[in-house]
Amino acid sequence: MDHHTLAAVSITGTCLDVVGSLYLAYDLLGGQHGPLRLLTRAVTYSMVFVVGYGLGLGLFFGVPAGVATGITMSIELNRAARGLDHYGLPWEGVFAAIRGFAVGAGLYSIVGFGFAASFAALITIGQILAYSRGMRPALDYTASRRPRLTRRQFWGAIVRTVGYIASALACSAFIHHLDHPWSFAIRVGLVTGIVTAVGVTVNPYIEYYADNLPERRLGAFGIGLILCGFALQSFQYWLALFDVRLT
Repeated sequence: MDHHTLAAVSITGTCLDVVGSLYLAYDLLGGQHGPLRLLTRAVTYSMVFVVGYGLGLGLFFGVPAGVATGITMSIELNRAARGLDHYGLPWEGVFAAIRGFAVGAGLYSIVGFGFAASFAALITIGQILAYSRGMRPALDYTASRRPRLTRRQFWGAIVRTVGYIASALACSAFIHHLDHPWSFAIRVGLVTGIVTAVGVTVNPYIEYYADNLPERRLGAFGIGLILCGFALQSFQYWLALFDVRLT
């Protein structure tokens, strides 16, 4: 194990401790109408996208892309849950740029700076165009105990898949040629498309429980996060105890 991985594990543990403490302080933060409603969405959606992207394209892609997608998506959905209209196109462009930058950062170690930067710019432009045509995370918003995938959401995932494949092929042809451009492009497109489809399918379920979880369950969840954070933070000391060498 190298030092970078160990540092990432320790930082993750610290973050879990902070989030767990916030859940334990639910009442102090305003209860159901406080910021924890947004935090619950951000944590849950980030976990869904980090796991999905990580399984398909690796951890170093999954973490930045998943966290950026989860946080920006939760901000937009939290607004929809309050019965407000969607953000204006300039703000939606900011959300698109954040997600595009995170995707580029995740791809940097795989394909290099030129490809990653160009790909990030292309998908950012594509997302802004999608916003302008009404395709956004809060499309067909609902909160219920049943997962759901509407026809418009399904076609949105298909369009995103095709867009990512086309962007990857264009970057490979004009910016930095890859050894296997088609296999890489299809992989990127399918992973993002499938994870997007899964995310919008479980969206109603997550939205329902974000607003209806009982306080005791939130507290128990916070304790669980703190214990996980403690385990990750102590990992470095267990390695030292058992004389595990770092590279």
